[in-house]
Amino acid sequence: MLSALLIVFREVIEAGLIVGIVLAATAGVPRRGLSVSLGVLGGVAGACLVAAFAGELETLFEGSGQEVFNAAILLLAVAMLTWHNVWMASHGREMARELKEAGQAVLTGKRTLAALGIVVGVAVLREGSEVVLFLYGIAAQGGTSNTALLAGGTLGLAAGAAVSALMYFGLLTIPAGRLFTVTSGLITLLAAGMAAQAVLFLQNGGVIAIMTDPVWDTSWLLKEDSLAGRLLHTLVGYSDAPNGAQLIAYFTVIALIAVLTRLTARPTRTTPRAAPAE
Repeated sequence: MLSALLIVFREVIEAGLIVGIVLAATAGVPRRGLSVSLGVLGGVAGACLVAAFAGELETLFEGSGQEVFNAAILLLAVAMLTWHNVWMASHGREMARELKEAGQAVLTGKRTLAALGIVVGVAVLREGSEVVLFLYGIAAQGGTSNTALLAGGTLGLAAGAAVSALMYFGLLTIPAGRLFTVTSGLITLLAAGMAAQAVLFLQNGGVIAIMTDPVWDTSWLLKEDSLAGRLLHTLVGYSDAPNGAQLIAYFTVIALIAVLTRLTARPTRTTPRAAPAE
């Protein structure tokens, strides 16, 4: 439930920021609300279509291929979460600037409201599709019921929408950058846990047959199938008896995201222009 809440909360805030920037940049433009609303509805419809196809794909792999399918979904989710954190660290401000410039183009008549509606629709579709994939990954990990996923997703949607509205109206003093830093750290741990679980699925499916012995056993302290253990398993990938391959996958993902985020977040140095010759 907590992981679903975190994922949906983060994605809704990102989509909400895009919608908020577009609305702020086009203040005073007639019918801007209609264009943005149609864009949001189109994006939500596209995300629902992605969810429908994902469900169809899952039924094709029932049986012996279920382990491999679950591992593939988890690894794809890990890749997207990694890209997500790295991209936001390097392109977040650039995206905001481009959206503001697009809003100014609408104000000056250089661009139509329909174009901005498409921008909003694509943004909502992207975030919604990521939510679908990530929730499938969380469900594939096990330990979380559909009811808990639904409850977490609903709470995340409500909280994300509320925070986005407060940011838009200027009522929230928490800097967006700090909020994204905290959620990025939690998403990094979530991605690492998914990678470790994917390795376990591949081991159970006979694809990986190395380093299968448990490295330690903390079931005496916190059982994985207990309430707290299930929450930690879903949120940060806790396992009371992880094997070597799982630990390697877990810490490799954390290190990879940290290094890539640090490298891409570095400000680029601009070379000074040479003074014109007199």
